[in-house]
Amino acid sequence: MYQRSILLLLMMAVGAMSFAPFKKKIVRVYLIGDSTVADYSDYDGEDYLNKRYPVMGWGQVFQPFLRPDSLSQLRNLIKADSVQLLDKARGGRSTRTFFEEGRWAQVYQALKKNDVVMIQFGHNDAAVDKPERYVTLQGYKEFLRLYVTQTREKGALPILLTPVTRNYPWKDGKIGNVHGEYPQAVKDVAKELNVRLIDLQQRSIDSFSAKGQEYVTNTYFMNLPPGKYKNYPEGQKDNTHFQPEGAKEVARLVFEGMKALK
Repeated sequence: MYQRSILLLLMMAVGAMSFAPFKKKIVRVYLIGDSTVADYSDYDGEDYLNKRYPVMGWGQVFQPFLRPDSLSQLRNLIKADSVQLLDKARGGRSTRTFFEEGRWAQVYQALKKNDVVMIQFGHNDAAVDKPERYVTLQGYKEFLRLYVTQTREKGALPILLTPVTRNYPWKDGKIGNVHGEYPQAVKDVAKELNVRLIDLQQRSIDSFSAKGQEYVTNTYFMNLPPGKYKNYPEGQKDNTHFQPEGAKEVARLVFEGMKALK
């Protein structure tokens, strides 16, 4: 009789467990920034394969680094079973124009507690020859402060990134800093507001320099010979935007940077 009672209780417990819903914990990771971060395959309804391929931002290939089996390496930042990556970056945007166009407002309104916002601008902010996107150093800092502060207001986690390097200037086998004081401005804001920082400029300089100018120029950046890609029949010379291999390498550098954060 006693054994039958125990067995009945076990069966009831198992039955209850089988009907109890398993709630998967999901954290959303937002990417905000410029073309080097953007996902061109989901770009305002454009026909990516027949218009833009092979250009890629690192955000376009970042999801594989956030698989469940990788999240164990990011417990310092993300405590969840899975990640939903939301790449809101767009080409040509600076910290100011991203805000003025209402792109930040859409992210801010959707933010929830424990979400992550990764912030990488600088390429267009520093473009003094393009006044429609240029932002002074002081303005750049103010907009970074705004993104950080408003992210925290929602209980979400901001992460600042210095701008990824361009493929110049090369000297003595190493890429130099083409972004002037803007990377340091990101570091200043990170220190001022005690924000986690990934120095993506330095990480990409080190990685690309180790690979060498010829390899990086032809394999990572959009320097294309005529006739190789139907979307660029005349070829292209572009030392800012990435081919798939370059985007994957930068995504890897970002993931390594995340793992190193406290």
